[in-house]
Amino acid sequence: MNKAFPTLLSSLLLSAALSMPAAALTVDGVDVPDSYAAQDTELTLNGAGVRSKWFMDLYVGGLYTQQKGSDAQAIIDADEPQAITLHIISGLITSDKMTSATLEGFENATGGDLSAIQGEVEAFLNVFAEEISEGDVFDLVYLPNEGVRVLKNGEAKATIGDLAFKKALFGIWLSDQPAQQDLKEKMLGQR
Repeated sequence: MNKAFPTLLSSLLLSAALSMPAAALTVDGVDVPDSYAAQDTELTLNGAGVRSKWFMDLYVGGLYTQQKGSDAQAIIDADEPQAITLHIISGLITSDKMTSATLEGFENATGGDLSAIQGEVEAFLNVFAEEISEGDVFDLVYLPNEGVRVLKNGEAKATIGDLAFKKALFGIWLSDQPAQQDLKEKMLGQR
């Protein structure tokens, strides 16, 4: 056997390991990467946690920002690339339930006034028309001057809205009336 082979093999394995996204955190069995590429911007995992309801874990949510921060309103208001990922971990989530919960989240995040973004909200909810299965991943990526790119399992589904829509969308998890308080805290890196 060639004596250089073990060294070459070790180098190839190390190279492969370094090129794979590193999991910064494992949350409820989901490996949450420590970074996210949003166009030309490398975002950093700000924090991640589990959305639960009635003692059932539904999804793992991760927040990615350019610089880590714990000021929810500053993150909501920031006109810079950011992303939220939702890893579905329950087979109990259906299209109808996700649509209903998301609409409620928009209403909470906007104080019940969706008039300025009603069309965008409807377009966003249409993304959930396809059946949702355990293991699905939704990426909600805000890019200034483009809007929010919505991906399901890596496939682009829509690009929606502008900064006003992004504020309402991110407000679902980060506003004063978040989907779940301890998920908000974990996404902000506070727990």
